[in-house]
Amino acid sequence: MRDLLDGATGEPMELDAYYADFERNFWAITELGFWKLERQQYFREPGYDSWEAFEKGDWDESLRLLEAGRADMVDYHRRVEEHGFVARRVRVVEEPIIPYLQWELYALRVRDQSGGSVRVVGPDQVAQFEDGWTLPEIYTLGHTVMYQAVYDDAGVLEYARRFVDRDLVTRCQRFIQDLYEAGEPLEHFFTGHVATLPPPDHP
Repeated sequence: MRDLLDGATGEPMELDAYYADFERNFWAITELGFWKLERQQYFREPGYDSWEAFEKGDWDESLRLLEAGRADMVDYHRRVEEHGFVARRVRVVEEPIIPYLQWELYALRVRDQSGGSVRVVGPDQVAQFEDGWTLPEIYTLGHTVMYQAVYDDAGVLEYARRFVDRDLVTRCQRFIQDLYEAGEPLEHFFTGHVATLPPPDHP
């Protein structure tokens, strides 16, 4: 299969400009909704209190902080619903599940239970689309704009790329939606593959 982005490189955006642009475009969605694909297995999320507790090795505190943020997550997705669109995510999960991903799946479970539906696919379900390259970290907002998150070697978000070609955005949205429809609901996957894992020894 050709590169999902078909060679497009988009417009690089520094983080402050990207955050403002994303916020403006997200709440302007009128159709198709928000669709996100997460492929990379490891990220670093400085500034996120639960992740920082996890990074310090305090598993119980990291989970407590996720629960403390549940009400805000519910309010966020209630606002999404009031705006008349959906927010859907697909998470590629490789096994054995590494400590970071174990933590992230707990975080995604709170999101899923709060109205932001998440489904899981395995690497075998995306292998046919990865011929010498890895699927990008992308998310579409309606059919007008798409962003690609670009991370540094340590897994920290470095900058974003913005794409506004309608055909490309629509094609990538359909790709993510197809994976979502073929994926396993997060709650079911979590019960069978995550809930029984012991707390990680260290990130």
